[in-house]
Amino acid sequence: MARLAPRERAGLPDRAFAYIDSSGRRRLPIHDPAHVRNALARFGRVAFEDDDARDRARTLLLRAAKKHRIVPVGFIAHQLRSERALGQRRGQPVELPSGFVTMLMTDIEGSTPLVQRLGPRYGPLLEDLCTILRRATAEAGGHEVEARADEFFAAFEAPRAAVDAAVSIQGALRDRSWPEEADLRVRVGIHSGYPTSTEENYIGLDVHTTSRIGAVGHGGQIVVSANTREAVQASAPGDVRFRHLGTHRL
Repeated sequence: MARLAPRERAGLPDRAFAYIDSSGRRRLPIHDPAHVRNALARFGRVAFEDDDARDRARTLLLRAAKKHRIVPVGFIAHQLRSERALGQRRGQPVELPSGFVTMLMTDIEGSTPLVQRLGPRYGPLLEDLCTILRRATAEAGGHEVEARADEFFAAFEAPRAAVDAAVSIQGALRDRSWPEEADLRVRVGIHSGYPTSTEENYIGLDVHTTSRIGAVGHGGQIVVSANTREAVQASAPGDVRFRHLGTHRL
């Protein structure tokens, strides 16, 4: 999708945007199908001023999707999950998995050169990547723990679910076309253990181990620890194949 030129953007009426903040800044253009799809993908990354503003923007966006005959199934599912998360932030406990947890972490290989190459176009690319990561995590029954810059952290009760999410992520990235033919390569690390849970996150050696396992791999790879491999093979023997990468000091 071509970015709106400043003159073209200025020529659009207010109704062509799903969100206008109190300073008059117009966000989420929805005047054509391509921009509606982009707004659906970016909605969760917009910092709305309050809940009412979010609700109004969502209503306008869904009306635009209906007008252009776009079925926003993934968007609706994500909004339902976001509403649950919002309720948790308002005082309800965050129900992250406890006990034996399988953790998945991702990051972009060579993110700095990619930022330098794409400049302002890196932001939308990162938003699209987060959408893929969140969708794969949710569809596999996982829980998003944290998303920061190009890093993503999710937790799963079932080790196999984490592997399924990782396979889905790499498949979606492989099939996706990126701006300026950018070679977006994501590393995925998975480890199973007993992390200590805080109110909304995890701490402990197992968390650091997960991060280091991901750093061992290359873009496009899924690297799992021996703990995860053994747990997956015990629950689904022969259904998933692993390749030994040798012994690595973490």
